[in-house]
Formats: sequence, structure tokens, C-alpha cells
Amino acid sequence: MTIRVGTYNVHGLRDSVPALSRVIAAMRADVLCVQEAPRFYRWRARRRSLAAAAGLCLATPGRLGGVAVLVGRRVRVLRAESHALRAFLGLELRGLAVAVVEAEGARLAVGSLHLDLNDPARVHHAAEAVTLMERAAAPFGASIVLGGDVNEQPHQPAWRYLAGRLADCYAVAPKGDGLTFPAAEPAVRIDGVFAAREARVVSCGGVDAGIADLAGASDHLPVVAELRVGH
Repeated sequence: MTIRVGTYNVHGLRDSVPALSRVIAAMRADVLCVQEAPRFYRWRARRRSLAAAAGLCLATPGRLGGVAVLVGRRVRVLRAESHALRAFLGLELRGLAVAVVEAEGARLAVGSLHLDLNDPARVHHAAEAVTLMERAAAPFGASIVLGGDVNEQPHQPAWRYLAGRLADCYAVAPKGDGLTFPAAEPAVRIDGVFAAREARVVSCGGVDAGIADLAGASDHLPVVAELRVGH
């Protein structure tokens, strides 16, 4: 079966929420990894409202690290959990949100990750996240998919680590130029979807949404990977 997994840093809903809702709807994601989801005032309601506006629902608990996983109607959530990653003195606390899901008999463990601007923290958290994903996936025989704002480019260490353990979906089957930041004038690729190598990547890249909406919704652009999984 084919499943669409996306990742999107939504900038804390500090930009145009209507534009953001339209962009997320245009992604047509079955599973969406979100970074910089609301963490403070009415955070649960705001996350659920954003998901509902795009025809999705919130799958993962907690507000840790501003990460979350949203799912579409054809996806069943088998387990959802949130993990605190190692704390580094003086740096923001980071987290990993994981939803193990099933669609048409195919199982995926999907994680949302937002890495730090600090180099050593990024490398450590990337390795920690992969270990946690493996633990979440194993009891269900699920394939791992990790989406996130990596805060570095593909030639740098944390990205290279993730692409060594999982497939960088854009590198496998690119769609468009792949640039994700800043949204108004994208110059670098710092957001990505990484998938277990048993999942066949059909395509990966940007979203067919209006330019004004993409620039007005967030400071990042979204990424969607179309994956073929299962038999």
C-alpha cells in the first residue's frame, strides 16, 4: 500500500493559521510529524483545532519539545508516546513524539523530532531518537519513519547519521528542489523525512499549495514522502 508521511515546522502558530491549515490540507498526509506545535496557553485545544482544520486528529500525548504526530482517517493508532531526550545545560529541552500506526495492514512507527541549534546536542539526540524509534517499532513489527526539523543540512553530522541508519527520502526520490528554509525565499534543506530501507520511496518533496500560503503559514516549508509499504 502507499502512505503519505509529512513533516512540518509550524512555527508555534505565530503566522497565518488559515494559510497553515490550507497548506496542511494540501499535503494530503496520512501521518504528519509536527514541530513547534503549541506548548503553552491552551496547547491541547490549539493542536486539536489545527489538526481538525486539515481533516486530521492528534495522535500523541504531551507537549514536550513542541513535537507531535497527527493522523488521518484511514490510519489506526496502535500506540502513542512522548519521550524526553537528554537534557543539555543551557539548551532547550527536546523531545520525540512517536505514533505506531496501521493502515491497510501495514504498520509504521512514525516519530517527530526537532533538533537543536547546538552541534553536539543534535548528534546525540539524533542517535537517541533512532534508538527510541527502534524500541517503539519492534513489538509491532513496524517500519520506522522519522520526520523532523534537523536544523542542519545533509552534509552535516546529525543528518549524515540519520541518513546512514535510515533512507533520506528526498535523496532517494526527489520532487522539486527540496529547499525548506526560510519559507519566503528557501535556500537550504534542513527538514526531512527518513524511512526504513524496506519502505519503497515513491517520491519526496514539497507541497502543491499556493505560494502566498506557503510563505504566510510558517517560516519553514513542509515535506511529504510517499512511501510504499507492506505487501
